[in-house]
Parts: sequence; structure tokens; C-alpha cells
Amino acid sequence: MKFCRCLAVAATVTVAAPIALITTAPAFAAGASAGPTQNQPTYAELTQAATDAQKAYDAAVTAEAEGRKELEAALKALDSDTHPLKAAVIAADKAAKEAAATKDAAEKAVTDAEAKLAAAQSDAEKAEAQQVLEAAEGDLAKAVAAEQVADAAAEQAHTALDDARVAAVRKYHQVKQVLEAARRAKEAADKALATAKQCVREDGLTSLAVGLPTEVAAGSTVDFTLRVTNGTQRTLTVDPLVFFHEAGAGRGVKDVLKVEWSNGPVWQTLDGEEPEHIARIDAMKPGEHNDVKLRMTVDPDAEDADAFAQLSGEASDAYNPCVLGPMKRYDFKLTPAGDKTDPVDDAEPGEPGQNDDERPGAANPGKGSGLSAQGGASQQVTTTTTTGAGAHGSLAATGSSSAMTPIALTSAATVALGTGLVLAARRRRSTGDV
Repeated sequence: MKFCRCLAVAATVTVAAPIALITTAPAFAAGASAGPTQNQPTYAELTQAATDAQKAYDAAVTAEAEGRKELEAALKALDSDTHPLKAAVIAADKAAKEAAATKDAAEKAVTDAEAKLAAAQSDAEKAEAQQVLEAAEGDLAKAVAAEQVADAAAEQAHTALDDARVAAVRKYHQVKQVLEAARRAKEAADKALATAKQCVREDGLTSLAVGLPTEVAAGSTVDFTLRVTNGTQRTLTVDPLVFFHEAGAGRGVKDVLKVEWSNGPVWQTLDGEEPEHIARIDAMKPGEHNDVKLRMTVDPDAEDADAFAQLSGEASDAYNPCVLGPMKRYDFKLTPAGDKTDPVDDAEPGEPGQNDDERPGAANPGKGSGLSAQGGASQQVTTTTTTGAGAHGSLAATGSSSAMTPIALTSAATVALGTGLVLAARRRRSTGDV
């Protein structure tokens, strides 16, 4: 029957659903350490588990509806006088009733015979009355036995009918149990997936600019380093996220900044339109840091303007929940070609935004990972700076900054463009590729 097939599908999918996978997904609060994640289910696995659990639940709902209809039909049929079991009950009850009437008549005959015997005067009358009593008692004994047989048959018929009703209800109860199990599995899968969408902040996973000047003249090229440090207590695979942009420049406008990166002999150019994940770092052990070379060239025609860089470390989407390092913003000045700039205080990288822990959406984690920076011993970095005529400046690292006051006055559109794009890039990371 269709109901049986639905029940079988629901039960099979429910049992086959990776409930162990779901229940092993821990719930983490933002800002707390996620603990070892290498053996935790991936986001893609949790998504598949939620999909499977939904299918099992849908099948169980269908099976329950079919099962309820079958139960109602079965009970209605069993209540019909034409059903064999119900007909047997009716016949058995009739036979038991007739047997009871026969026994009652036999009891009355015995009572009447006993009265005649008591009233007899002569020996002949007494002998005749005794014979009638004995015959009546024999008939009564047969009637009692017949009634017992009829009652037993009636009880058996009723039991058979009741058993059929119980079997129908039990069958439906099994469907309800499958539905309840599927519901619990679905809730667990949905909860695990929702937990995985809440990224965990790992403040020890840092991405900092080493050697980025606070002032760069048009037409010059500066070399600096992206230093990614795993200050957590576990081994991570990291996707550094970087974005460089001229403040106030809208999307689609020619970017005066050309930024390249390399962790090998080949230099690769950032597209400049949106944040990018570069140089995936595999198996980065606690306490290790890796350096990715960066090179920024300012267009010779660039005018005096503000610019910024935003950097963050993000653990690969293979982790669940996803792991985000704090995002740092570096503000620096673009000066006209040939302009001489006196040294200024070092700029302090900004703090991450309040929404940086949101689950990334879609994109290409580890873009450019063909030149993967492998986790290993810390590297000693020598940073060189090549500038155009008269262009020089201090490094944008850490410390107090007198340059932050005018930079803070940049337009709200600039802030929205920079932070918004970085957040968008985080959200665009593909959860289906993990």
C-alpha cells in the first residue's frame, strides 16, 4: 500500500540521517574559543544533513496522513456488520444469548421438578417426580456446558475484533513515532546548521600590515608584508582577506591603487573591485606566523586623497562554526607626485565592526591558493620601500596616530564602501565548497 511505502521511506531516511553528525556539532558563542575543529562536521555536511532531515520529515508527514486515513478506514470497516470479524462477533453473541436462555429454562425446569417432588404424597408420585428432577438436572448440566462454550466463542470473537482494532491503532502509532523521530532529527539538524552560521571570533588569529607607509606619493611603489599570526591554541587553515581602496572612489571608477601579492616567485594582482581571499595558509600551528609579500603602486596621476586597507584572517570554511579573526583597517594618505612629506606618527589599525562575526555567504575562499603559504616556522622578514621623488613616510603599524583625526572625517560613503565590501566578501564565501 502507498501508506506502507511512505512509512518505509520515512523510517529509512530518518534512521539513515546523520544524526550523530548533527549532535556532534557544538554550539559556540561569539567571542568564545571554538576548540579543536578538525574533526567537526563541515558546513556543507551540516547543510546536507539538514536537507536529508527535512526530506525525512516531509516523508514522515506524508506517511502520517496516509496512516491516519488507513486507520480511520480500518476502524470503520471493523465496525461494519458485514466485516467477517464483526459478523463473527454478532453470531457468537447471538449463540451465547441463546445458550443463556436455554440454561435459564433448564434451571427453571429443575426448580419446578424439585417443587413437584416436594409436593408428592404417594410413593408412586414421589418416584415419578424424582425421575423428572433427574432429567431436568441432566438438561441443566448440558445447558451450562453449552453456555460456557458459547461464552468462550463470543469472547474469542470479541478478542479477534479488538485485536484487529489494536493492530490498526498500533500501526498508526508506529507512523506517529517515525514522525516524532523525524521532527526531532529535523529540529536538531536545523539547530546545528543555525549554530554553524554563527561565526566564532578568534582574536588571536591576526592579519597585520608590516611596512605599510602612512603616506605614499603618486607614481611610487611600496613593498610591505601581510603578516598572518595564529595566536590560538589550535591548528588552522587560514584564508587571509585583503582590500585596498581610495577613499571616496565609487565602484567602477579606475582605481589609482594597483596592489599585488606573492608568497613565491609569481606576483598576482588584486582586482581592486572587492575584498579578496589570498594565499591560503594550510595547517598553521599555534604560535606560527606567515608572511605574504605585498606591493602597492600608486598611479602617477593620483591626486591628494585618503586611502585605506582592510585585512583579516579567516579560517577555512571547513571549520564549523566558521572562524573569523578580527578585521583591521589601515588608513593612509596619497600625496601628489613629487610632493615631499615629513614623517608622521604611525597609524593604529582599527577595530573590527560589530557584524564581522556573521556567517560568510559566497565567494572563493583561498583565491590564489596555488601559491599556498604553508604553516611552518616563523619567518624573519626584511621589508624594503621604493618610493617616487620625495615620497616617504613612517610605517602603518601600531601606536598612537595624529593622522586618525582628519581620516575620521572622511565621508560616510567611503566608510560604507570599505566596511560594507569587506562584510559582503565575508558573507559571499561559498558554504557549498567546504
